[in-house]
Amino acid sequence: MAEAAAIQGTVPSPARRWLRRTASLAVAAPLLTGFLPVLHAPAAAAAETATHAGSTKRAGTVDVSLDTLTPSAPVESDTLTITGTVTNEGKQAVTDATVDLRVGPRMTSRSAIDEVSGRRAYRDGRDPAPLGGPYTVKIPELGAGLSKDFTLSVPVSKLGLDDAGVYQLGVSLSGETPNQSYPRVLGIERTLLPYQPEATDKKTQLTYLWPLISTAHVSSETGADQQQTPVFENDDLAAELAPGGRLHEMVSLGRNLPVTWVIDPDLLASVAAMTEPYMVKSGTAEVPGKNQAVAERWLNDLEKAVQGRKVVALPFADPDLASLAHHGKDVPGSLTHLQQATALASSTVETVLHVKPSTDFSWPVDGAVDPSIMAVATSAGAHNVIARSDSFRDDLSYTPTSARPIGGGTTAVVSDAGLSKAFQGEMIRAENATLAVQEFLAQSLAITLELPEDQRSVVVAPQRMPSTSQAQTMAKALEGLNTKRWTEPLDLTAAATQSDPEASKRVPGSGSYPKKLREQELSAGAFRQIKETRDQLDDFKVILTAADRVVPPFTNAISREMSTSWRGEPASAALYRQEVQDYLLSLTQEVKLIDKSDLTLSGRSATIPVTVQNRLLQGVDHLVLKLRSGNKTRLELDRNGEATRPVKIDGGHSQSVKFDASANANGPVTMTAQLYTEDGTPYGEPMTFTVKVSEITPTVMLVIAGGVLLLVLAGVRMYSQRKRAAARNAEAEAASDAAASAPDPDAEAGEGPATEPEAESEQPSDPTPDTGAESGDPSGPGEKVDR
Repeated sequence: MAEAAAIQGTVPSPARRWLRRTASLAVAAPLLTGFLPVLHAPAAAAAETATHAGSTKRAGTVDVSLDTLTPSAPVESDTLTITGTVTNEGKQAVTDATVDLRVGPRMTSRSAIDEVSGRRAYRDGRDPAPLGGPYTVKIPELGAGLSKDFTLSVPVSKLGLDDAGVYQLGVSLSGETPNQSYPRVLGIERTLLPYQPEATDKKTQLTYLWPLISTAHVSSETGADQQQTPVFENDDLAAELAPGGRLHEMVSLGRNLPVTWVIDPDLLASVAAMTEPYMVKSGTAEVPGKNQAVAERWLNDLEKAVQGRKVVALPFADPDLASLAHHGKDVPGSLTHLQQATALASSTVETVLHVKPSTDFSWPVDGAVDPSIMAVATSAGAHNVIARSDSFRDDLSYTPTSARPIGGGTTAVVSDAGLSKAFQGEMIRAENATLAVQEFLAQSLAITLELPEDQRSVVVAPQRMPSTSQAQTMAKALEGLNTKRWTEPLDLTAAATQSDPEASKRVPGSGSYPKKLREQELSAGAFRQIKETRDQLDDFKVILTAADRVVPPFTNAISREMSTSWRGEPASAALYRQEVQDYLLSLTQEVKLIDKSDLTLSGRSATIPVTVQNRLLQGVDHLVLKLRSGNKTRLELDRNGEATRPVKIDGGHSQSVKFDASANANGPVTMTAQLYTEDGTPYGEPMTFTVKVSEITPTVMLVIAGGVLLLVLAGVRMYSQRKRAAARNAEAEAASDAAASAPDPDAEAGEGPATEPEAESEQPSDPTPDTGAESGDPSGPGEKVDR
């Protein structure tokens, strides 16, 4: 390189020229004092175009946009090509304009890179001189509000890059305006150029997480068919899976990159459900989904992409660990559900993708941790927590290896904040994407050159749900590392086993947790509502004969209620929780007591029926019905104040449950009927009705009196009939005796007197009952009772 500079003669190294210029200005400063009046106009112009570091360009300047820079990490034999656009944002035309390339000195630290990236406006004396010569673009005139494209092509050997490292690269536009007719810099854009022509002896091991995570799309509802057709909240997931969609790009790009796949199993389960018939909510109705082919194609592509690669499965639905730690851990059952979500992760990934994932990693939002988050993150069995260096800070002059054993068998895998946040901005504009790629590559090279004799492991954990343009930019940056001149890929499991004894192992205190992140967390009220839903499900499932048709959809929905994806969407999160709870309540109310009207009990004993209705599509069992007398002195049930009967009903049927009652005194009695599960937990709302007890009512007395009167009259009549009959018999005997003493002509003929037998008298019996006796036994399953 030194020989090349000598041959060039008139084109010395820009970095050396910048250093010589700075030194000359320092020596000549006293001599220039007398000339300040003469130089007043240019100095004022320079001050007008300069702003402090990190500020935006002032109005009236020219915006310089760098759209492409290839190759992004050149070697000496390459030709660097930069394309871009200059736009006159002022109100005056710019004339005699020149687009120049400016190469700054080599930067020796990551902080120096950050300082250059933060500068916006041109600073005379601090920005390097233009490369000049043939490596400029002339623009005779650039009208107000107009733009002009440019292309700069420069052999890398002409850039004067002395040593391997990161260099500032600036593209500026200089020109004149009518009110200031002297050349000056009107706009500049800076980027970074990583230059490592030969492979380093010790390459940085780079672990890049490639997240496949989405929002909650599936509701708790399912169809009544045997397949339990799932019901989606919307069909937005199909747009993400289709060509050009976010998740489609993540898979198509990631399959060719050296990354560790980090997957939310809920996403896989949702897409797998879409491969079969599914329904989508549309207002108050549900319409069939039509994207089975899109879902099936995406799953097939993903399955091929992850074969032989490292896959990390997050707990099902990616629960918000920080929210659990700060608001949910004190609500009973919340951590238990986290354990269930972790257990479900592995089986889901294996079933859908046919690969065995690692479930040993937890990932709090943005890698922000404190002691309570670390405790919750490891409570479900994970031993590695993915943190970030802006939370887990170090006081070192270099970037340490990511893994930090913090005791208790737990390792904090601290991702690099600068690299992890490199692509969080809007990457649709080509300029933003180009600058992000160059900074990422520059920072990664700077890490390697910090301690070139030591190999370190660095983890990059980008945003959870990159947009399509962000994913494309991330892929471009990783492709820039394909030459492996200063980095080499490493999977996350291997990265978690390496550590740096000098790195901090102290977990940040709770007061260091970012306020902005805390404001986005699920509230304690949200976790209490989640618990209510979970308790309702526990009470409901014990009575079902086919609980497996109900429990999994609701369990998954409860997991989605705790998802990290709800951050920044409190209204949507609340609506989802309420819909799940309301739907579960509507199902539990399908098994209920039928309202009963008041009744009157006449006599000392009777049977009281109570009807239980089951409008579910499956049978219910393990229920008992308890009927309680409000006054057992007046009305007893099974010789007590209450009675219990088992309940078992087929789906879509009702059952009349009968209770024997005994009356002891007249008067109204309030009866209370309540369903319970077998463990004594009340099920549904109680039902009350009134029984009017009357042992001998006026009507009964009238009936009895009438009966007695009829018996008396019947007796009198029978007595009269018998008395008249006796008189007739006496007269007949007297006549017979008289006839016997007189001669009888017939007697001579041998005919005797004819006698007539006496008829028997009968008493009518009681009429036979036309109904059977009441039974206290429960009716059989499927019995339908008319009210």
